[in-house]
Amino acid sequence: MGRPAGVSGADTMRAIRKAAISRIYRHGFEAMNLRDLAADVNLRLGSLYNHVPQKQEFLASLLEAIMSELLADLDSRMAGLHDPLERLLRFVRFHIEWHTARKEETFIGNMELRSLTPAQYESVAEKRKQYEGHLRAILADGAKAGLWRLDDLHVTTLALLSLLTGISTWYRADGRLSQERLIRIYRRLTQRLVGLPAPARKSATPVARKRSAARKVRAA
Repeated sequence: MGRPAGVSGADTMRAIRKAAISRIYRHGFEAMNLRDLAADVNLRLGSLYNHVPQKQEFLASLLEAIMSELLADLDSRMAGLHDPLERLLRFVRFHIEWHTARKEETFIGNMELRSLTPAQYESVAEKRKQYEGHLRAILADGAKAGLWRLDDLHVTTLALLSLLTGISTWYRADGRLSQERLIRIYRRLTQRLVGLPAPARKSATPVARKRSAARKVRAA
C-alpha cells in the first residue's frame, strides 16, 4: 500500500520515525526488520524504501534528529536567564521533563550509539558534547561568581548528567512520585552536589503541626 491520499511525505516520515523509535526501544536496532516497520505504518516495503533507503543511515539521522531537538528545546527554555543558580535549576527541570516525556528516545539515544559507524558516532557525539557544554558553562559561571566551589568541573558535570539521566530508566508517570515532586527532590540533590544548602522546605500546615505535636505527646 502506498501513501494514503491527503497524507504528506512529511507526515509519513513522522509516522515512520515514531514507529521506528518504538520498535527499536522494544527490540533493539539490529532486530528491527524493515518489513515489519513498513507494516507498522501501513506501507508496502517498496514504498518504505523511498523514505528509508538504508537502515544504517536511517538510525544515524534518527539519533541526530533527537539530539538536535533536545538542543533546540534547551535553548528555548534557557532563553533570557543569566543568574547561574537560576540557570542550574532550570536545567534540572528541563532535563527531567524532557527525558521522562521522551523516555524511548532517551533510551535508544544512549543504547544504540554502539550501532553507528565511527563517522556517524562522531557526528552524534558532537551534539551530545554541546548539550554537556551547556551544563558545564552553568557550573563554571557559578564557580566564577563565587556561588559554589567545585572539586573538578568536568567530573561534576558528568556526575550531574548521570544523576539526572538515570531517572528515565525507572520513572513512571503513574508511580509513587509525581514529576513535580521528583523535580523538587533533584533540585535539592543538585544544590547539595555543588555545595549549596538545599532550600528550606515549606512550613507544615496547622493540621500537620497538630498531628506532629500529638505524636510527640503519645511518645512521651
